[in-house]
Amino acid sequence: MAGASADLRGQHESDIELIDGERSEDGGQYVEVTMDIQAGSVALHSINSVDMEEGGKLGSKSKRLERKTSLGASMVQNAAIRMKQLKRLASFSKPAPKHFERTKSAVGHALTGLKFISKTDGVAGWGEVEKRFHKLTATTDGYLPRALFAQCLGLNKESEAYAEKLFDTLARQRCIQGGSINKIQLREFWDHISDESFDTRLKTFFDMVDKDADGRITEEEIKEIICLSATANKLSNIQKQAEEYAALIMEELDPDDTGYIMIDNLEMLLLHGPEETTRGESKNLSQMLSQKLKPIYVDSPIIRWYRDTKYFLLDNWQRCWVIALWIGVMLGLFAYKFVQYRRKAAYEVMGHCVCMAKGAAETLKLNMALILLPVCRNTITWLRNKTKLGVAVPLDDNINFHKVIAVAIAIGVAIHGIYHLTCDFPRLLHASDEKYELMKPFFGDRPPNYWYFIKSWEGVTGIVMVVLMAIAFTLANPRFRRGRAKVPKPFDKVTGFNAFWYSHHLFIIVYAMLVVHGIKLYLSKEWYKKTTWMYLAVPITIYILERLIRALRSSIKSVKILKVTLYPGNVLSLQMSKPQGFDYRSGQYMFVNCAAVSPVEWHPFSITSAPDDDYLSVHIKILGDWTRSLKTKFSQACQQPLNGQSGLLRAECMKGENSSTPFPKVLVDGPYGAPAQDYREYEVVLLVGLGIGATPMISILKDMVNNFKAMDEEEGIAIENGISGSGGAKSPLTTQQRSARLSDFKTRRAYFYWVTREQGSFDWFKGVMNEVAEEDRRKVIELHSYCTSVYEEGDARSALIAMLQSLNHAKNGVDIVSGTRVMSHFAKPNWRSVYKRIALNHPQARVGVFYCGPASITHELRQLALDFSHNTSTTYDFHKENF
Repeated sequence: MAGASADLRGQHESDIELIDGERSEDGGQYVEVTMDIQAGSVALHSINSVDMEEGGKLGSKSKRLERKTSLGASMVQNAAIRMKQLKRLASFSKPAPKHFERTKSAVGHALTGLKFISKTDGVAGWGEVEKRFHKLTATTDGYLPRALFAQCLGLNKESEAYAEKLFDTLARQRCIQGGSINKIQLREFWDHISDESFDTRLKTFFDMVDKDADGRITEEEIKEIICLSATANKLSNIQKQAEEYAALIMEELDPDDTGYIMIDNLEMLLLHGPEETTRGESKNLSQMLSQKLKPIYVDSPIIRWYRDTKYFLLDNWQRCWVIALWIGVMLGLFAYKFVQYRRKAAYEVMGHCVCMAKGAAETLKLNMALILLPVCRNTITWLRNKTKLGVAVPLDDNINFHKVIAVAIAIGVAIHGIYHLTCDFPRLLHASDEKYELMKPFFGDRPPNYWYFIKSWEGVTGIVMVVLMAIAFTLANPRFRRGRAKVPKPFDKVTGFNAFWYSHHLFIIVYAMLVVHGIKLYLSKEWYKKTTWMYLAVPITIYILERLIRALRSSIKSVKILKVTLYPGNVLSLQMSKPQGFDYRSGQYMFVNCAAVSPVEWHPFSITSAPDDDYLSVHIKILGDWTRSLKTKFSQACQQPLNGQSGLLRAECMKGENSSTPFPKVLVDGPYGAPAQDYREYEVVLLVGLGIGATPMISILKDMVNNFKAMDEEEGIAIENGISGSGGAKSPLTTQQRSARLSDFKTRRAYFYWVTREQGSFDWFKGVMNEVAEEDRRKVIELHSYCTSVYEEGDARSALIAMLQSLNHAKNGVDIVSGTRVMSHFAKPNWRSVYKRIALNHPQARVGVFYCGPASITHELRQLALDFSHNTSTTYDFHKENF
């Protein structure tokens, strides 16, 4: 180094002029480096080459060192190469541009960090990465190719392009060439991308965008990284509009129209966090709540058992008393028959076997009668709507009770059949002549062989029932019903919903066989002792009436298809005329039949229209054979949209009466009661929908908006009448209707969480979400949409997406992910935080939690409802939709 001088400015900053050069014997060159050091950062002012005489004028500012001329030239060359990188480093110390203040509210939720490795990638640490490295480089002499970098880090396939871009950036920073790295270099890469320093991560992210390493990011480079981020996050719509969004970023970060942005512009946007809006009191409440929610460990097993039992009974008392009554009745019937046959002559020959078989048979009669009642949907809907029975009886669990009874039937069949086939019949065949004399009145002459019992009416009907019930029971298993079971061909054709539906209708044969089996009894000859038909008479009558009502109602209440829409994500929307007298509540569902697909199949779908709408609508996810056929039939009847008709990947079709290709005829039956219809009973509701499970919640949101609008109108009319007297405005509703509507509708606050896997899913209910956001003048409905294909906020792969989201919503009021006015979130919700925030906002309240969707999060949502109910003043009532 030739010399150096420093001029200190207070205790925080200094200007340092470094002259580093080499001098030859005949007067070589020097390099003058001027930098500004401030608060631990370095700002580069200039690098200049000076000759010997200029160096001599430096005086007190420098010292000179003489070296060889060749080394001096090398220093000049190296300094020139590093100059651009030093300039980028210097940008960290520049003050924040003031013009970002105008978008402060828009970017309030922008990135809090730039993590290149997310917890969702399943990366446990360097140990796992090292193991994968050894596995992947076993045949490459210890060198990891660029193409395998993503796999080595544990990233998914969609992130391969992102990983390769990161590889190129890290390699360029270290002057690594060749497209492969060894283990030492991989460890260096790993340490760099897992560095917690925001400055390090910001510079790496900037370098990823700045592919030509000139310290400036152009609009074309922004467009490229937008496409890369959209691909990694499966956001096809953003990828198509990358050019538009790149221009938006340049407009925001480059107001002077220089054609590029610097690292300080990017830094200011990324670090422009929200103002602290949580008051100290709320913080303290949150901390207290967190302390109360911590699990309390009790050493005494008795106290733990008492506490758990108490909570279980408090949470499940309705289920408990129904199950206890049911089990008690079964035990009573079993004991009654066991004792009865214990006193008969048959006991002398067949012993306890006949008692066990007959006891199980009596429980089977009861359960074969009861299993029909939970699927009598009209009856349950009437009980739910017209009576208060739902307070004591868990009507929402009708399908679960149906399944429990089916298990009890399977156990009863096993006991009854095993004891008859393996014990009673062999004992009869091998009984002594003296003992068999007791059985002659029932069996006649001694049976010649075992086949005698099998080919009898009792044997044939029993075996047929067992086989048919086994088929129905097996195909009702969720793995078979949803087509997830892997079975060899051609047996794969007998899985899916259709197989479940048809196999369940084998019950017609089963009940016919059961009646015959109950009449042709060996040991009971008097008609009044043959009680099977007595058990079945009432339930079968109710069920037959249910089916007749469905057939009659669907034929009378014909519907006309008004509009058909095919949305991304394989969702078919049908909008149809509303039959006269079809009165329903939001949250209810109806059955749909299309004779062109199958004249006998009826499938349940939640109603997505609101009760005040003059039409009915359903949204159908294309999953099974029936829905695929339905989509095909309507697609054939619809003309494809013209070019430019819609920017969405969908086909809309509306037809008049004179259309040459009419829509397939559709019948509807309903409405039927569902848990979500009771949302009106709660002042605060939490609505959760996963994917297509949002359908009942959409109807509820529309109904809430309509009710709030009606309430506002009624209040306005009341005010006008109060001012103008009797000559004021007239209410469209009578006083009785108005009071009934207000008393029935108790909801004053709603939280809606919609979680979906694909960006295209937001098109399903885009209009409703926008309508609710605009019409909710009271601001009582809080809308949250989550796209799980996008990496969590703070992940480098979603960094630019989050930035675009904030900027576009601030400028245009539209979210780039959902395409609605509702800002979407990334990854999955933190459900504990959701419950916690509601508990803080609504102490002492009773919150209704309504969930519709896959069973994957049912346990978590139900358990959180229990935890918060037990440990806070807020009570959560959890309801799961069951079809």
